[in-house]
Amino acid sequence: MTATIPTTHQDVRLNPGPEFDALMERIDTILPLLDESGEQNEAQRALTDDVVQALHETGVFRIGIPEALGGYELTPRQTIEVLEKVSYADPSTGWVLMALQMITGTTAAYLPEETQNELFADGNYPLVAGQGTREGAAVRVDGGYRVTGRWGFGSGMQLATHIHSAAYDAENDRHIVVTHPKEQATLIDNWDVMGLRATGSIDYTVEDLFVPEAYVYEPTTTAPLAGGAVYRLGLANMSGICHTGWALGIGRRVLDEMKTLAQKKHGAPGAAVDTDHFHAEYARAEAQLRSARAWVMEVWADNEATIDAGDLLDTQQETLTRLMLNNTTWTAHEVGNIAHLWSATAMARRGRLQQLFRDLNVGTGHITSGPVVMQACGKYLAGLAPEAFWAFITLIEPGK
Repeated sequence: MTATIPTTHQDVRLNPGPEFDALMERIDTILPLLDESGEQNEAQRALTDDVVQALHETGVFRIGIPEALGGYELTPRQTIEVLEKVSYADPSTGWVLMALQMITGTTAAYLPEETQNELFADGNYPLVAGQGTREGAAVRVDGGYRVTGRWGFGSGMQLATHIHSAAYDAENDRHIVVTHPKEQATLIDNWDVMGLRATGSIDYTVEDLFVPEAYVYEPTTTAPLAGGAVYRLGLANMSGICHTGWALGIGRRVLDEMKTLAQKKHGAPGAAVDTDHFHAEYARAEAQLRSARAWVMEVWADNEATIDAGDLLDTQQETLTRLMLNNTTWTAHEVGNIAHLWSATAMARRGRLQQLFRDLNVGTGHITSGPVVMQACGKYLAGLAPEAFWAFITLIEPGK
């Protein structure tokens, strides 16, 4: 049976995510597998077949897909908790999940009815990977676009059936996102990196590829054609939800691993973990991580109330959401630095703590938590750009 999407989208309420509790219970059953597979994932630079199968069996890839298309359409805070849990077990698995579920879900929400019916027919769903922060070149032609470009960091490409990419139509000054089958791209197996090795975040190219208009949308849209209020947040905020959950998960895992190591070293001659300095540092890390998580939930509770009422986030809320993500990301990074300092030579050897540290230092380099975004947040909050608004991760000041 083919899903039918209403031409006029009227469901502006926030879906309560009724599948959430059962989903979390199913995820709990596969956490040991995700944890145990971390080293093998990294060695083969991709998730193992067993991990992929387990993720599919839980249904976790459906969390970002509109309910009308067979998805779970979780709320932002529910999505954060799912990604936090999976990323705690294995950061690369959490990263692949966050990318695929977000891109697949927004593809479902923002493309038109005819495309939904093609991609989500008979209860099936695609998995969409790709890159939305670097643009290829798009040329308008009859019925769509001719697209050429090279993109990097296509996380989850191993599992994807389709690709989405940012492109720019210079002639018409139009920024777009295009979607097409994965086999139409040339994949470049160049993911040889320090951390997050199992995410397969490879480069890919297309050359003069025709993409029909029905597979194109504008990246700044907040007008979904399927699903409820959550998709009114737009791509930038949907991405931010993902990176927030990932940072909370890996930050907590690093701190817990440090706790296990401290207990192991406790009582040994000259053990640094038996000093007052370490005790204070561990307490500081615990306080920072818990504080960051509390602010995450505060910001998203306010955001959810706004979109559930049928409104869009205002610039103040958009700014605080980006600042909160920056704070969460770099709090997790600081937790990693504390663990690095006090674990001493334990982190020098291959093992879970070293792998977490490498994953953390790659993941926190993502552009959404970069220094330029932080600077823009400060400029707006200081009242120095009162008329500004956000376009993805750029603060736009009219007249400049």
